[in-house]
Amino acid sequence: MHRNTLETIMGAIVLLAAASFVTLAYEAADIKGNGGYQIVAEFGSTGGLSIGDDVRVSGIKVGRITAQQLDPITYVAKISMAIDPAIKIPSDSSARITQASLLGGNYLELMPGAATETLVAGAVIYDTRDPVSINDLLGQAVFSAGAEPSSSRDGPAN
Repeated sequence: MHRNTLETIMGAIVLLAAASFVTLAYEAADIKGNGGYQIVAEFGSTGGLSIGDDVRVSGIKVGRITAQQLDPITYVAKISMAIDPAIKIPSDSSARITQASLLGGNYLELMPGAATETLVAGAVIYDTRDPVSINDLLGQAVFSAGAEPSSSRDGPAN
């Protein structure tokens, strides 16, 4: 009987530790969001950006990506984001998708403009820059380094 009680107590401790871990992971992931105002940016390519990725201004997180969708008429990627209500983004701001590091991970960077008007909920940012692919840049460097000028391959004229 004593052994069953000990096993029950240990099981309860393990379940409590697991529940604490799940709660901690949920808080750290910020799944519930910050409840900010929604704005949209249109891109030609999302470059691997995904829902939940950061939105930053000057490297500081000010929001997160909440949705992605393809416009069926223009075929542009519409990225929806929730911005912290305390942060007011100028209406002439631009957006770009940037790599967080060489190992991966992307975020959306907002580059504030100089306008006195600010973006309101539902506003669209059209001034965007598509992400630069590191793989494409490396491929261009490799293939351009291997190419020789055509005049040097022909040799001397006879």
